[in-house]
Amino acid sequence: MHCIKSMRFDTIGGGSIYVTVVVGGFFGDEGKGKIVSYLALKDDVDVGIRAGVGPNAGHTVYHQGREFKLRQIPSSFVNRRTRLLIPAGVLVNPRLLLEEIEATKCHGRLGIDAQAGIIESHHIEYEEKSSHLTKKIGSTRSGCGIANAERALRKLKLACEIPELKPYIVNVSAEVNDAIEADKKILVEGTQGTFLSLYHGTYPFVTSKDTTASACCADVGIGPTRVTDVIIVFKSYVTRVGEGPLPGELSKDEAKKRGWVEIATVTGRTRRAAPFNFELAKTAIRLNGATQVALTKLDILFPKAYNIRDFESLPKEAKAFIEDIESELKIPVTIISTGPYTEQVIDLRGEKL
Repeated sequence: MHCIKSMRFDTIGGGSIYVTVVVGGFFGDEGKGKIVSYLALKDDVDVGIRAGVGPNAGHTVYHQGREFKLRQIPSSFVNRRTRLLIPAGVLVNPRLLLEEIEATKCHGRLGIDAQAGIIESHHIEYEEKSSHLTKKIGSTRSGCGIANAERALRKLKLACEIPELKPYIVNVSAEVNDAIEADKKILVEGTQGTFLSLYHGTYPFVTSKDTTASACCADVGIGPTRVTDVIIVFKSYVTRVGEGPLPGELSKDEAKKRGWVEIATVTGRTRRAAPFNFELAKTAIRLNGATQVALTKLDILFPKAYNIRDFESLPKEAKAFIEDIESELKIPVTIISTGPYTEQVIDLRGEKL
């Protein structure tokens, strides 16, 4: 019988891995764009990747006095040295993407995977005419659901077939894995929210694919062992656009009274609102394997928290709320947003990790 000697296995590639995945913990609208834009600057991220479905999700970034409503470009664009990538698992609307490239001035640092799926006009037209999708399910009418259905049927056109996109075509999986081997910092930006997952959400009132952290890895083409941290983003209250259950939903008048009325980035519809839901949050942490929490809109729940940059200066009610979250969820709240702009953040990672 051969003897197997005890061996020591180092991290893949022989170095450290710095891959962070950011996901939404509720029904979308959690403020992922704000958190990603902050991390891109604060951590000086080398590569920023937008995973998820495609242009049916909008991320809003307030940076240097401007508002950016992004449906395709990664929110990491705020760091002017960050490489930006759209992977194979994401759908692309070429018209929207080219408009965002121009708005963000990221021409020379954007790559699109050759196998990213393409949304065409007939996909959008189909969804606009489908009463099942628009009235029953609450589709955003962006063409994503039908495009993903065509992908499953092996009929969908790919990015490499679109002449306007050819200057941007790359192999995202190969590029990202090479960046990991080179000890570069990678930030993967999920879209929508955990409970809009096709598999784990409130079916049938869900999107057309999975939205959890593991799905983000599959979109990009990286294995789960490559991920260092999963930051789950929770808003200080819960909102949902369109149809489907929302536990604890407030009346429109009560939501307005509390200042929780919001308008969706993509559809322009009013978001339904409910108080923070600890049971949903616990489930989302389990589904995503989350390691830390980013909490947004604390300044809406507690107006005196607006623009505060250190934890001890927060009003006592806000501190108690955060402590309750940590006690219930059993993972640390490390990033706290106290306003819409990128820099309006309390960052406790250095203290808690």
